[in-house]
Amino acid sequence: MDAKPEPCLYCETGPGKGDQKAIIQLSRVGRRYPGGVAALAGLDLTIPRGEWLAIMGPSGSGKTTLLNLIGCLDRPTEGTILINDVDTTRFGERELTRFRRETIGLVFQQFHLVPYLTALENVMIAQYFHSMSDEGEALSALERVGLRDRARHLPSQLSGGEQQRVCVARALINHPKIVLADEPTGNLDEENERIVMGLFRELHRAGHTIVTVTHDMEVGKLADRRIELHHGVLTDLTLSQHDQLEAFDEVLEQLWKMRERHQEAIVTSMRVPDVVDNLATFRAMGEHGMLAVAEGRLLMTEKGEKRARDVVRRHRLAEKLFTETLELAERQVKGDVCQIEHILSSDVTDSICAFLGHPKVCPHGNAIPSGDCCNGAPATSSRNPA
Repeated sequence: MDAKPEPCLYCETGPGKGDQKAIIQLSRVGRRYPGGVAALAGLDLTIPRGEWLAIMGPSGSGKTTLLNLIGCLDRPTEGTILINDVDTTRFGERELTRFRRETIGLVFQQFHLVPYLTALENVMIAQYFHSMSDEGEALSALERVGLRDRARHLPSQLSGGEQQRVCVARALINHPKIVLADEPTGNLDEENERIVMGLFRELHRAGHTIVTVTHDMEVGKLADRRIELHHGVLTDLTLSQHDQLEAFDEVLEQLWKMRERHQEAIVTSMRVPDVVDNLATFRAMGEHGMLAVAEGRLLMTEKGEKRARDVVRRHRLAEKLFTETLELAERQVKGDVCQIEHILSSDVTDSICAFLGHPKVCPHGNAIPSGDCCNGAPATSSRNPA
């Protein structure tokens, strides 16, 4: 019998990152304060379920305002906010409060613990406002953050790191789908920062959606994705290393196809999927030795051309396999190819090529670049059983 997965420490849904459906979606969101000061302006942002997103930027850029809007602590003056498919901008104050305590866990830089209550009682307060308090469950929550033996201590008897861990336990006691943290390590020393961020990594592995505001680049690097705000505007979006390489591949594939059509790749007309600042991606590709810019045109280097060749070959071989061998529908083929083309190894690609009989063209009639496995092998336009 297969072993059952370990139960999640912090929620009832078990381990795993969840699906990629958006759990938070902001459309044209703005927040203006009296006097016309715009903290946020026309912001669009989608956060998939299970993602860890870091919001970065200088002081006064709108980071905390954005977090407060997502956390139902404030309202936008324009735009819509969907959380778990619910339009929170339509709620009154009472509905907003109820939705927040049932859906969102909050961790603050300043802790906001009640000074005359013990660590245990501070955790139980969150239970009380949600449904009913349960001392045993609250003790278990403190144990999960390594503080069961400090349960009867007042906040003044706890270190800064311990107080922050009490905040984490309090935020998680009602099993929220989303955890929001505003500078969670801002008041911590290096050792306590390591402990607290270890807790966030556990939450991430368990499938929680996490949004953190931070000035600390090392904390930001722990996230799947980083966005940067300046004066209330989303100015940059930094991808994880894996996603960045996928973005590179998308650009190289575009360039390869444009060359096939004898088109020039003009910097200002190129679009990088899922990236706000296209020029930053082109610069990064230049730093990796894949691209060069000449008179406003993008040119693939030898390294970039080799990678582009591999990407296009994987893509078109996968199309051939799915369409003619597995006989999948065109619409399904498109989605499946996009999911696997970045992860096929060269050995697997060569095996697919050999299985298909080293074809020259894809189902759409586009040339399939040959590989090392094609040397001396007869090429066909469809699979050759012989």
